[in-house]
Amino acid sequence: MRHRISRDEVVWAFGPDLVPVLEVEPGDVVTFETNDCFTGQIRSEDDLVTSIDMTRINSATGPVAVKGAEPGDSLVAEILDVRPIEWGVATLIPGFGQLIEQVKSPLTRLFEVRDGMVKMNDRVSFPAMPMVGVVGVATDGEELSNGLAGRHGGNLDDHWHGAGAKIFFPVRQPGGMFAVGDMHAAMGDGEICFTGVEIAGEVDIRFDVLKRKQATWPVTELADRWLPHATAYEYDEALALVADEAARLLVDQHGFSLEDAFIFLSVACDAGVAQACKPAEGFGTIARFSIPKIDACPAPFGV
Repeated sequence: MRHRISRDEVVWAFGPDLVPVLEVEPGDVVTFETNDCFTGQIRSEDDLVTSIDMTRINSATGPVAVKGAEPGDSLVAEILDVRPIEWGVATLIPGFGQLIEQVKSPLTRLFEVRDGMVKMNDRVSFPAMPMVGVVGVATDGEELSNGLAGRHGGNLDDHWHGAGAKIFFPVRQPGGMFAVGDMHAAMGDGEICFTGVEIAGEVDIRFDVLKRKQATWPVTELADRWLPHATAYEYDEALALVADEAARLLVDQHGFSLEDAFIFLSVACDAGVAQACKPAEGFGTIARFSIPKIDACPAPFGV
């Protein structure tokens, strides 16, 4: 069955007490209308991030409860399609990003998005890679704003979260309570100025439930690899946590010894970063590991 949720049905934080706007069966597909991360407050290069209501940032459409999803399970969100509108923005925010002391800020750039391409200016165009930055489920206690990432997901800002990605979320409340927002027409690893090409649009997601298996953080499956995530304030902390998460999945789900998992992660897998804008007061870093699908570990979870 197919469903649709309006971009007016949003949450601004993930916590333990989310109330669903829709309940679906495993296998159902939901079209989520999503706002851009600024909720329409920036529409031209004259609109600056310093002049908007910062409480209206990163709205997430939902939440959706999936029948049968219980704590200890994984809620599976398969992204079928991501359809941005035809314009988006990126901004420079005072105090945010590795180059911020060298540039003028605040500043807004408007982008045209058309026919699979993003036009930055008359000289610079590049392929669009539509994805969603905020993807998450209810937490087991703490309430976290949609600007933050954690074990529930949230603002993971992983540019692989586009069409074809299948994300396994650890269920910590009945139904899971999934919500999505913060679409980007394109975003680079690190997102060093703290924005991608921020844009509104629609995303189609098919839901399922994996019983009695879950990781600590969301894990993403692609056609050729799978990607554990972890979050911490600094990258070295996040890398240590995602290495442990990846090794635990290899040991617990695929029968590796810890020693072999450690070596395999070093010789065949790629440590990476989804979000690492620094300085960014109050915001952390999202690290991930890219693990190739081979016969010994063809998916995040064993059968």
